[in-house]
Amino acid sequence: MKITYSHIDPEARKFIEEESRHAIEKLNRLLKKYAPDSIVLHGSLEKTPHKLEFKYSLNLALPTGTLHATGTGSGVRKCVKAAFGEIEGQVKKHQEKLRKDYTWKRKRPLVVPQADDALLTS
Repeated sequence: MKITYSHIDPEARKFIEEESRHAIEKLNRLLKKYAPDSIVLHGSLEKTPHKLEFKYSLNLALPTGTLHATGTGSGVRKCVKAAFGEIEGQVKKHQEKLRKDYTWKRKRPLVVPQADDALLTS
């Protein structure tokens, strides 16, 4: 997996790399079917000028599509964790669509309520 960052201050970069290390390992487990060179993860950080708020955006380029996620929070760690949580959910959903899991979903049998025999004989 190729990982790139942009618009990140040196002091914020340390927090981002710490938080993203575990999430990247998790993404690598989910994306083990793809060639490692074909996966590109790009992250960028923005700070809202008038509030104490950060916005971290992730772009994950796969051979089968591109996924985008953003995380917003009062701290760098919170927004990074939110963005990686969102991208993880998108990866799972994307793989379900590729496997066509929706066609294999089992339908529950329709249960028709039966009238009690005791009520009918009374």
